[in-house]
Amino acid sequence: MALDASSRARFNLEKASILLLDDTPMGMSILVQIVTGLGAKQLHRCTSIEMAQEVAQTHEIDLAVVDALAPSGQGYDFVQWLRRETQEPNCYAPVLITTAHTPTGDIVRARDAGGHFIIKKPLAPIVLLERIIWVARASRPFLFSGTYVGPDRRFRDDGPPDGVGRRREDLAKAEAEAKAQAEREAEPQAEAPPERSTG
Repeated sequence: MALDASSRARFNLEKASILLLDDTPMGMSILVQIVTGLGAKQLHRCTSIEMAQEVAQTHEIDLAVVDALAPSGQGYDFVQWLRRETQEPNCYAPVLITTAHTPTGDIVRARDAGGHFIIKKPLAPIVLLERIIWVARASRPFLFSGTYVGPDRRFRDDGPPDGVGRRREDLAKAEAEAKAQAEREAEPQAEAPPERSTG
């Protein structure tokens, strides 16, 4: 998902209450720097599952950014607990799960725990901002079933708007295509032979 500059300029987390869960000082420091850079002022810094559970039970939260807490994966368990055990509105809070490794099994586990997105570390501020805005604008219904509580897992990702890629190789491909097109247009065109008169 690519954002235009005007979209980013209007977005501010100043009034949001944000739960941050990361058990490493470096990870927490990076999260705090990113979200405060987006205007956030009300942060709940949690370095353990127990701290995060206490915050979720005693404060209203608008967003949770939760580390998976590898190798145990307790971050996924916290998200599942948040969805099933907390009162409204916290059980509906958007959840972004961060992790250094994103094998398919972890992506599935994050989705099945009730997370909105899994984001690979190292975190880039623009990626986190794009995911927050996407969650804020998306209208994925919330599901409650015997085995799952969370945002509808069946949603279609149409990719970046206007067919613009978001990876370096996509940009390189687009640049190569543009260069080839410019070279074709710059080639001298053969003049058409004059028409024969039939008179």
